[in-house]
Amino acid sequence: MTGILYFGPNMSLFISSLNSGSNGNCYYIGNQDEAILVDAGISCTEIERRMKRLGLAMEKVKAVFVSHEHSDHISGIPVLARRYQLPVYITSDTYRHSKFHLGMHLVHSFKAHEPVAVGNLIVTAFPKWHDAVDPHSFIVGGGGVTVGIFTDIGKPCDQVISHFKRCHAVFLETNYDEQLLANGRYPIYLKKRIQSEKGHLSNVQALELFLAHRPSHMSHVLLAHLSKENNTPQIVESLFTMHAGNIKIIHASRDEETALYHIQPGVMPIPRMVRPKQASRHTQLSLF
Repeated sequence: MTGILYFGPNMSLFISSLNSGSNGNCYYIGNQDEAILVDAGISCTEIERRMKRLGLAMEKVKAVFVSHEHSDHISGIPVLARRYQLPVYITSDTYRHSKFHLGMHLVHSFKAHEPVAVGNLIVTAFPKWHDAVDPHSFIVGGGGVTVGIFTDIGKPCDQVISHFKRCHAVFLETNYDEQLLANGRYPIYLKKRIQSEKGHLSNVQALELFLAHRPSHMSHVLLAHLSKENNTPQIVESLFTMHAGNIKIIHASRDEETALYHIQPGVMPIPRMVRPKQASRHTQLSLF
């Protein structure tokens, strides 16, 4: 297309939400050669099935990064890690509270703000507000692109804002519609927990973050972790779309994977599925 630069696969990332919601969370971020998963709260079989439908090989996945110990983020990890001998990056406190046991050769610790290299992907964690023992969000960089995974957040703290401003694409929590939650059947204590600083982001909180801090190079926003009871895709997609301009707004479903989106620096979003070539298995990563 005239006036738009082309960036090849080495200057880009591919992303998909394999599942997003209280029934399980799993996010895929990769390049042409390697990929990582952030959380694995659905079964290994479902991860395999959904990746296959996207044209992705499990052999491309080189590590799993764990945000916190809640079951909807970790339930698939033991089988997945053992079956594919995947390194699991998890803080020591989160591992102790996860109640699963892996061979120590599979358990790798990470620290906030210290980048971890997985091939040509760079993963950086930072603390977040949530009701877990040691919760973290992540940004993943590679090929001139930065992707943020900002879910299970009670409030958009300064660190979330700072990292959000860098991103070309984000998985952004839009957990609840304030009116639906207020009028819904949840008990008062649970409503207060969800709305607390260690709970979840509402549609309005997420939109305020988006409007105030979206960078000019942002191309995709995946609306994530929607409550089944207190939100609907129609409500939140309508809210964001009216303000999105050229940014592509995608609902990350609690029932199925999204399309695979090709995130490129400086390129307008293309609303179609992109299927990268399957990469051959590499032998050993240098991980730290």
